[in-house]
Amino acid sequence: MKLAVVGGGSTYTPELIDGFARLRDTLPVEELVLIDPATERLELIGALARRIFARQDHAGLVTTTTDLDAGVAGADAVLLQLRVGGQAARLQDETWPLECGCVGQETTGAGGLAKALRTVPVVLDIAERVRRASPGAWIIDFTNPVGIVTRALLRAGHRAVGLCNVAIGLQRKFAALLDLAPADVHLDHVGLNHLTWELGVRRGGPDGEDLLPGLLAEHGEAVAADLRLPRAVLDRLGVVPSYYLRYFYSHDEVVRELGTKPSRAAEVAAMERELLGLYADPALDEKPALLAKRGGAFYSEAAVDLAAALLGGGGPQFQVVNTYNNGTLPFLPDDAVVEVQARVRAADGSGPVPLPVPRPDPLFAGLISHVSAYENLALDAALRGGRERVFRALLAHPLVGQYDLAEGLTDRLLAHNKEHLPWA
Repeated sequence: MKLAVVGGGSTYTPELIDGFARLRDTLPVEELVLIDPATERLELIGALARRIFARQDHAGLVTTTTDLDAGVAGADAVLLQLRVGGQAARLQDETWPLECGCVGQETTGAGGLAKALRTVPVVLDIAERVRRASPGAWIIDFTNPVGIVTRALLRAGHRAVGLCNVAIGLQRKFAALLDLAPADVHLDHVGLNHLTWELGVRRGGPDGEDLLPGLLAEHGEAVAADLRLPRAVLDRLGVVPSYYLRYFYSHDEVVRELGTKPSRAAEVAAMERELLGLYADPALDEKPALLAKRGGAFYSEAAVDLAAALLGGGGPQFQVVNTYNNGTLPFLPDDAVVEVQARVRAADGSGPVPLPVPRPDPLFAGLISHVSAYENLALDAALRGGRERVFRALLAHPLVGQYDLAEGLTDRLLAHNKEHLPWA
């Protein structure tokens, strides 16, 4: 089995490598190719990856290349984890929206739209080259904004699935609180990428006992603290929202906070410099503890499970993924991309099939519909360009929603992204 990682020079890649090494019985990788144009970082991380494999007695071959076409040739699955514009672009995404009093964040709001505009054309070009070099390969997208990028890939006819680590992180958190094995915790996870709610926490599987009421009653304070929301909000909702819902439920508070501390992009950039220094140590043969602060917890486990299931190996039967709605949420179009539990281990290799989910309360369904409509407009802007399309997408976003804000944000978005948007 051959896997390719586009964006293999990321400082986060050792987390992925560690998962491939530990879970080799689930996903027997014979060749792993790390692909990245940043030669120096790529070689540094490639060398560490080989040491991690060697430490854990993994016989797989780790290679590196800057040649995308050669790297993906013959691959069974291609993982996308790229950041167009790097941390410098992320820093801009997190700062200029604050000038208009709007949240600055890399996956939602105006910053999230900027990232989508930069990313979608690049990902579609990569996917076309994957299709030519390896027509049967699955594309697993971890590149944000996952919902919009996955929607672009699926509309273009690619064998693609979107993956996020929010669900697996909550699963692990709940399992620890309930004293259960993670595999025994099934989430009724409903919504869009970075806009989800846990409507149930079931023991054993989709038809198991719902443990959510007891979880909230006994551990509500701990869950609320992780989400940085008041316990009373969880009690009133009766469900567990993703921590990304704080941008919606506490928008003005978040904007005030962001204006008084260093951006997450600045924190990550400093952390990356330190990580690269650690990776350069030829004695290092495991992922360093600092990597846990980089973000993306449990991504490696989720990626291994998904790749294994898609390719006919082990892995769980059900997994939270981003895929076509196809009637799962009846208030959304079939070609909307939703983030829900799906049956991913299909005997015919057809890919994920969403499971039936509880119908969300109108309080959640309304916001899902609103953001899904924005995502459709955002994808149109990413595919066709144009200032008016950018304005329409921003006006549609519930974190913007006013024409004067949309005008000001459009001007700033285009000014800060000219080098990445040929039409701007």
